[in-house]
Amino acid sequence: MGVTSSFLSVRDVSLSFGGIHALKGVSFDIAPGQICGLIGPNGAGKTTLFNCISRIYRPDSGSIVFDDVELLSRAPHQIITQGISRTFQNVALFTSMTVLENVMLGGHSRAETNPVLSMVAWPGVRRDESGLRRDAMELLSYLDLMPVRDRLAAELPYPTQKRVELARALMSSPKLLLLDEPAGGLSHEEVESLRDLIRRIREERDLTILLVEHHMELVMSISDNVCVLNFGEKIADGPPADVRKSPGVIKAYLGEEAPSEAQAGATH
Repeated sequence: MGVTSSFLSVRDVSLSFGGIHALKGVSFDIAPGQICGLIGPNGAGKTTLFNCISRIYRPDSGSIVFDDVELLSRAPHQIITQGISRTFQNVALFTSMTVLENVMLGGHSRAETNPVLSMVAWPGVRRDESGLRRDAMELLSYLDLMPVRDRLAAELPYPTQKRVELARALMSSPKLLLLDEPAGGLSHEEVESLRDLIRRIREERDLTILLVEHHMELVMSISDNVCVLNFGEKIADGPPADVRKSPGVIKAYLGEEAPSEAQAGATH
C-alpha cells in the first residue's frame, strides 16, 4: 500500500549521544490506518527513534509531525493527549497493583481527574472513576483478561503481562499505537495469536500502528510498509515484498551482498 497522505511524518531526525550518531537524518511517513514495521539489526536506532516520537528523547535536529501537530513543540507529558500511546520492550507495569488497576491508570490522561485526586471521594471524581472502570473492564474482556483482572501484575506470566500493558495503552483511546517488541519472549503459537490480535485492533479500533520488532516473519506478514534502519540510517522503506529483496537489507542482516540470479542458480 502506498502512502497517500501522511498521518505521522518523520523528517531528517538526527540524534547523537556523546559523539555516537544514534540517528542520522531519518525520514519516513505513515498513512492513516497503516501498520508500519520498523526493523533493523541490534543497535540500529529503532528504540531511539521510538523514544523521539514519544518524546522521551529530543532529537538534535529534524521534525516529527503527527496529525498536523509538531510533536517536538510539545512536552513529553502532552504526547498521550495528542493521541499517541505505547508499550515498552521491557514490560513496565505496576507489579504491586492488580490488572484492573494497571489498565485503569492508562485512562487517567483523558479523565477530568488524576490518580492523586482519584483517592478523594468527591462526586465528580467518583463519576470519572466509574467510567474508567467500565472502559477498563471492556478492554479486559476484549483482550481475554477478565479471568485475571483481580490478580497482581507480578503474579502473571510474561505473555499475559504484555497483554495487560497493551490494554493499558489502549485505555487512552489512541490514534497512533507504538508497539515496542510485542513478540519478545512469546512462543510460536503466541506470536500467531498476536498477529491476529494486532490486525483486529487496527480494524476494529481504527488505529494506526508503528511496530518495532525483531520477529521478521511477524513484521513482514502484518505490515503495510516496512522501514529499515542500520547504524542509525534508513536503508530501505517500502512494501514488505520490496524490502525483503533489498540488497542493503540483506547485507545488513546477513553481512553479505545479495546473490545475483546467476549466482543463486549456480547453487541449486
